[in-house]
Amino acid sequence: MRSFWTEPFLWIHLAGLAALPLTLELVWLGLAAGDPILPVWLELLLVVTIGIGPVLWMQLTYPFDIFSLLIVAIKPEQLTQEQQKILSLFKTKPSKILTVAGIVLMLLILWQINRVAPLAVTAASGIPGGHTVGLLIAALAFLASNLFLQVPLSVIQVLLTSESEWQTTPAYPVDKIQQDFTVPGIRVKQILP
Repeated sequence: MRSFWTEPFLWIHLAGLAALPLTLELVWLGLAAGDPILPVWLELLLVVTIGIGPVLWMQLTYPFDIFSLLIVAIKPEQLTQEQQKILSLFKTKPSKILTVAGIVLMLLILWQINRVAPLAVTAASGIPGGHTVGLLIAALAFLASNLFLQVPLSVIQVLLTSESEWQTTPAYPVDKIQQDFTVPGIRVKQILP
């Protein structure tokens, strides 16, 4: 086992993949709600723009700082040397390749979900607000889907790092974490015991 595999935040964020089927189901229900009001290609473009744009931009420019949970994040100055090294691995090139591959996969999945959306019309009939609200639900659920895929993909890339590469990885400078990473939530000294 690699020495950095004991970091619990890696495994917590890898487990985010478990939420992916649920968020994709919400996309399916959202697309099936009400009668279409725009051409299909325009509705899908709207869902893609809202659902992929922010996550793609974040992962390519300011990757997600995994040392956070929901609305709290560990203060950068509280991170250990090992945690700072993990952040260095998130800024490597293979992570960007995986990000783009994940986006392509999600576009293919969205296309397939849209093709089978009519099968969910009965289940989606209870969504108040009809198709407009359904599109909003689909777009936000697709945004969550991309986040629940992209962060675990980055974690997988880190977990696949060899022990020798890990040993030569420099710690990410504490003073640059705030400006180079997306650090969500309230900053705290400690989250996990």
